[in-house]
Amino acid sequence: MAPDFLASQENLPKLGIIAGGGALPGLLAAACKASDRSHYILGLTGFADSAGLPADEWIRVGDIGKGFAALNAASVKEVVLAGSVRRPAIAELKTDFKGAAFLARIAGRALGDDGLLSAVIGEIEREGFKVVGADSILAHLLAPAGVLGRHRPDDTALSDITRGFDVALALGAADVGQAVIVQQGIVLGVEAAEGTDALIARCAGLRLEGPGGVLVKAKKPQQERRADLPTVGVTTVRNVKAIGLRGIAVEAGHTLMIGLPDIIAAADDAGLFVTGVTLSKPKA
Repeated sequence: MAPDFLASQENLPKLGIIAGGGALPGLLAAACKASDRSHYILGLTGFADSAGLPADEWIRVGDIGKGFAALNAASVKEVVLAGSVRRPAIAELKTDFKGAAFLARIAGRALGDDGLLSAVIGEIEREGFKVVGADSILAHLLAPAGVLGRHRPDDTALSDITRGFDVALALGAADVGQAVIVQQGIVLGVEAAEGTDALIARCAGLRLEGPGGVLVKAKKPQQERRADLPTVGVTTVRNVKAIGLRGIAVEAGHTLMIGLPDIIAAADDAGLFVTGVTLSKPKA
């Protein structure tokens, strides 16, 4: 019998999983299988796990027409974007006809990652598919509010968390990134195109004397939440520990925790805190 959060979905439309890197595409496929929902996996070459992911078809990022044709041939009605994809430079992107037409439509627009993802979602929906968020299928992965483990942030860490969310929201409003590292009120680094793991590695040599800092992750205020929600996994915990940070704070209800029991166990063993913070809605 499937867990409660995987109640039968066999009567739902066939789901197309456009798969990038990481564990999320496989978790979505497993959830579909456990709930008897028909699904089709379209793997992105160079990003999705070619050895471990049972993709039905593989395409390059620029093969938009080929991807749409494959999804239509498989009678897919709903689509979910899942997993990490490094944003390619236009010069290195090889496209088919539909891909080239899409690039022509967005040419000249200064798009951050969220703006580009919103444009991609619009393109998919123009083809007649409904785009859904991974969290609508795997709602149990969303971070709960409160301290998630044995260790709690002290007053210094709480101050860094507050500072971190202020910076993360300003960063996100400019469509730049979702993560910030703060130590003793000083911003050691902010996430841009490199991703969270690279941000953590970059801050390794910037650590100050005294209490270690905090990694903060938050959804961009204007974010299209059907793609690229902030994500934390066990690797994040290990990387945070390796550079001497004391904990992780995420936006509750808007961050995917990949393997929450394992995250908590790893943080407990490492002496780190992990906490979900509910942010107040900005005033109009």
